Amino acid sequence: CGPRRSTKLRPMSRDHPAPPAGRIKMADIARLAGVSTSTVSRALSGHKSIPQGLRDRIAELAQAHGYVVNQSARSLRLQRTHVIGVVVPLGHEREQLISDPFFLEMIGRLADEITGRGYEVLLKKVVAPRTGWLQRIVQSQRSDGLLVIGQSDQHDALNTLADEYRPLVVWGGDIAERRYCTVGTDNVAGARMAVQHLVAQGRRRIAFLGPPGAPEVELRRAGYLQALSEAGLTPEPDLFAPAHFTIETAQPTVQALVDSGASFDAVFAASDLIAMTAVQTLKQAGRSVPEEVSVVGFDDIALAQHGAPPLTTVRQDLAAGARGMVDLLFRRIAGGAPESVFMAPELIVRQT
Repeated sequence: CGPRRSTKLRPMSRDHPAPPAGRIKMADIARLAGVSTSTVSRALSGHKSIPQGLRDRIAELAQAHGYVVNQSARSLRLQRTHVIGVVVPLGHEREQLISDPFFLEMIGRLADEITGRGYEVLLKKVVAPRTGWLQRIVQSQRSDGLLVIGQSDQHDALNTLADEYRPLVVWGGDIAERRYCTVGTDNVAGARMAVQHLVAQGRRRIAFLGPPGAPEVELRRAGYLQALSEAGLTPEPDLFAPAHFTIETAQPTVQALVDSGASFDAVFAASDLIAMTAVQTLKQAGRSVPEEVSVVGFDDIALAQHGAPPLTTVRQDLAAGARGMVDLLFRRIAGGAPESVFMAPELIVRQT
């Protein structure tokens, strides 16, 4: 091999003229600094192999001459985008918005974790996903890995991608034949905890509100049924109401339950938004909460403690969940194969 190139800054001379007019290139900065283009590249990326003083001088030269790193070219060369895709599939809830309080909190926490590692975030909402939609996102090569918030009705699509694409982590439930890396809460245990609390309050006719089909909701429904069985209570078909994850769709569903004349003294809702909508709808119908009807939600979003009254709910630790998702994803990007993680829920007793 040849002699090692020095990275010391040499003063400009007639051998290193000012760069030509027009768009300045990395080679121009290298000539001005008296170093190689590879040294400039490492210096501008903050590589610690370049002394701090030299990094600062090269950065000053680049700024003075208006040089900006071509990130697209750099990503192509390094085969890294330094972008993480955050995907929200809504095959089962097409009316649900990104502004949903749960999504806002989870996306915000994921963004904090991702940007804290020096990466950018690419957010994508997918309504009515078509066959191959996940593969097309990967093939676009716009990110180094994917974080998917919710399984929606895309369990098979997630399994198919996981078989061929490693940097994938999903927020969701522990459902059968799941082959993708998942972070979530023990939904069955959380629902059992909620219903057991209602039974302990003397409630016996407990309605369940939640959209059918979504894996996490089905697990919460299973926990609800287990708790009823353990208490010697028989599930009542007329106390199942398919309330969806928006106020506009949940309110009429709760109102229909009230108007049906069905007798119930408690509500377990599959989300805090549904639970808070139920509280307001019941109050408008003249049913006091919690005196006549007790209500328990699921998630413990930030708004839950500010309800009127503050909502009793099952807490999912979204901060720990987001941190866990990002940690597992970066470990998978690095070639590891970490296992899924399911967190223990916590009952938060407030005033409903």
